[in-house]
Amino acid sequence: MLEKVYNPAEIDGKWSAAWQRESIFDADASSPRPPYSIVLPPPNVTGQLTVGHALGTTVQDILVRWKRLKGYNVLWLSGSDHAGIATQNVVERYLEKEGLSRESLGREKFLEECWKWKDKYHDRIVAQLGRLGASLDWSREVFTLDPGVSRAVREVFVRLYEKKLLYRGSYIVNWCPSCATAISDEEVEFREENSKLYHVAYPFADGSGEVVVGTTRPETMLGDVAVAMSPSDDRAPAMEGVELILPLTGRTIPVILDDAVDPSFGTGCLKVTPAHDATDFGIGLRHGLEPFIVIDRAGRMNENAGEFAGMGLAEAREAVLGRLAEGGYLRKTEDYLHSVGHHDRCGHVVEPAISRQWFLRMESLAAPALEAVKSGEVSFFPERWGNIYIDWMENIRDWCVSRQIWWGHRIPVWYCAECGTEIVSREDPTLCSRCASPDIVQDEDVLDTWFSSWLWTFSPLGWPDETKDLKVFHPTDVLVTGGDIIFFWVARMVMASIEFMGERPFSRVYITGIVRDSKGRKMSKSLGNSPDPIDIMDRSGADAFRFTLMMLSPPGQDLMFDEEKVENGRHFANKVWNAARFVLGQETGGADIFAPAPGREAKESPERLFASVYGRVPGCESVFGWEDRWIVSRAVTRMAQYDNSLEGFRFDEAVRTVYDFFWHEFCDWYLELSKPAFRETGPRGAGAAVTSRAVLGLSMIMLHPVMPFISEEIWSMLSPNAPLLAGYSWGGPPEGLDDPKLDGDVDMFREIVTSIRNLRQSFNIPHQRGVEAIISCERGRSIPEKLSPFRAQISSLAKVDRLVIGDDEPKPGGSAAAGHSMIDIYVPLGGIVDIEAERKRLSKDRDKLAVEVEKIGRRLADEGFTGRAPADVVERERARFDEMSDRKTRIERILEDLV
Repeated sequence: MLEKVYNPAEIDGKWSAAWQRESIFDADASSPRPPYSIVLPPPNVTGQLTVGHALGTTVQDILVRWKRLKGYNVLWLSGSDHAGIATQNVVERYLEKEGLSRESLGREKFLEECWKWKDKYHDRIVAQLGRLGASLDWSREVFTLDPGVSRAVREVFVRLYEKKLLYRGSYIVNWCPSCATAISDEEVEFREENSKLYHVAYPFADGSGEVVVGTTRPETMLGDVAVAMSPSDDRAPAMEGVELILPLTGRTIPVILDDAVDPSFGTGCLKVTPAHDATDFGIGLRHGLEPFIVIDRAGRMNENAGEFAGMGLAEAREAVLGRLAEGGYLRKTEDYLHSVGHHDRCGHVVEPAISRQWFLRMESLAAPALEAVKSGEVSFFPERWGNIYIDWMENIRDWCVSRQIWWGHRIPVWYCAECGTEIVSREDPTLCSRCASPDIVQDEDVLDTWFSSWLWTFSPLGWPDETKDLKVFHPTDVLVTGGDIIFFWVARMVMASIEFMGERPFSRVYITGIVRDSKGRKMSKSLGNSPDPIDIMDRSGADAFRFTLMMLSPPGQDLMFDEEKVENGRHFANKVWNAARFVLGQETGGADIFAPAPGREAKESPERLFASVYGRVPGCESVFGWEDRWIVSRAVTRMAQYDNSLEGFRFDEAVRTVYDFFWHEFCDWYLELSKPAFRETGPRGAGAAVTSRAVLGLSMIMLHPVMPFISEEIWSMLSPNAPLLAGYSWGGPPEGLDDPKLDGDVDMFREIVTSIRNLRQSFNIPHQRGVEAIISCERGRSIPEKLSPFRAQISSLAKVDRLVIGDDEPKPGGSAAAGHSMIDIYVPLGGIVDIEAERKRLSKDRDKLAVEVEKIGRRLADEGFTGRAPADVVERERARFDEMSDRKTRIERILEDLV
């Protein structure tokens, strides 16, 4: 029997241990069941669970638990990412506190420290995922630096090199001075910043005039090699080839013409600094201009900056502006809002810099991956993300894959000191392949972290070997991830899978919304609005947290999270618990409706609960009431709706379906209707008990993907023979148990009871006071006959002493009324309510509300109020206006009944 009080901490821990003990989530590549596979976006090994992670993980867990229940052979592949830059930064900060650095340790010793860090924090993220209830296959757990993945990464590098898609060269890259490495375009996060646009005069070398250029970065002008104008500029013909003096340096630079210049921006003249701007780098290549580097890798002015050498960039900017002003070159300064690139890992401003790096040509890889989405072979939910994917792929640029760090997959390229040969090999070479010299040195750089992650649907399954796992579980079915890594990861996985596997990596991509706080702000540690999910689960339980995340997650929209809302999940869990205790306390006459089918293992039994309801209670074949048939019909109908919602990734709708069915249809109506039967000791009582247990069982099946812990606990109490729900293969209810006609008749019955209850409440009729009720039906619809089976229940649930049901029944004077399709309901008030006193009371309430509604309406019509007041204050006033207007309308309707 269930304990009296629901204790989520105890139950969560109990079933987490049981599932792990039974290896219930380990997939079987030899199983004849249809496969279903998902890969977990590998969390950073040094990371920890956030509400955003919890959202994505819960979505995946719902999908895989649902598919297990439907009889699929499910693999939810677990793993973690080495997170090159992020992990190296954390380890370097730790070493700094110990008075050490990676340089002082050397590469080998530093990597040992990184592995120690990985081993120390790996278990934390694993435990946090387990606390949430993630049903991952930990027997196949993979780390992105494991030997198998490393082998796959090297195989991919060699193949791409052999196809001449990988190349090395000096190009402009995004350089992070803080992390001391190049990063890809996708790792640059642009932020709007208030800045200044400085107008600087560049004199003609012959002293006959000047041109004025606009720049936001005057410190980089020391590296200018030209000034460019658009060929369409009216001044262009006279200016092309004119020599200018570069202020503060004395160097002369030419005026050139290039289509990259926007003649409408600033002065129409662009300072060209190929060493420190991506656009300028392209201009420099087209015009044969030699870059002049003035900023070093640490983000400081170098020796080419003259008197400004050694300065940080902010200091240099102020110093340069001061000297420009002194020399009379600074013509104007104006406010300017523009986007500044920051490294998404550390937040430091990114510097465009020329660096020798490894690049991957993307155009040929992108073409089939683009077609896969355009043709619908890979689809996105919500659909708008597919358009974003297509736009990016159609404008894709080469990928800078090398990083100047030590923690990661070292680039498998060796350079011969004797002959200069570049050796790319699947195995570590000992001699030069060309001259046989042993004097070869491996490239110092490592590959971008995403170079291992883009292989994630197939490398953990054993590729490049043709393994059984790879044959059974690839391609995977669904990828669940955030929109922020659609370019980093999703697009690249599609490219990699098509290139190396010859097939798509998955068929559907579900993009979760961004988790925001109640004020609409994105959650972050700096704002202090990002609660710890573990703390939330410790307070309310994992099930309540998961339930709340899904209820707040309409597809295609961001999630507005407030921990107070988790209380709704906790209330629902308590409701489920208390209802289960009530149902489990009813006598079933000894029937065990959950026993496995004869000759079948319990774990594999596709139990058809309802098919055997009538046959497993001896002598009870004819004692099930319409209430039993109705709740069974509703249960199988709701299951179909639930199934359809999950198939369409409408998780909030699926959760609402279970919630409404269990709380309202099962608890509020069925259990209430069945209480008289439960009180009977004979066959009728046993029949109601069997039905309630069967419906409770199906409710737990529906609830399990969302609230796995409480559903497993209740399921275990339904029968000593019940298998673990987490590994249960539910074939679904048999056909023919839904009864649309009965559902429609019961809907009418429920409307009648609810309306009479509402009328009683509106006129403050005491609960124990019986009333007369008249149901006037539309003639010719046979409605009185339809309502005949429900007469006793209408009387008992609505406290009706005298019930009249007939066609076109007249409305008695002084009656309260409620109207519905094809029926009107009248409750005579004479002798129950002082009609005149009630009319006066309600008129007074109506008049007060009218005054208040008018006052709030004037306030909301005042643009001064709506424009100046905080948004939440305005929203509260609108809500008050709507609520009071509704109350006033309802009172007016009641007054009409009192005529």
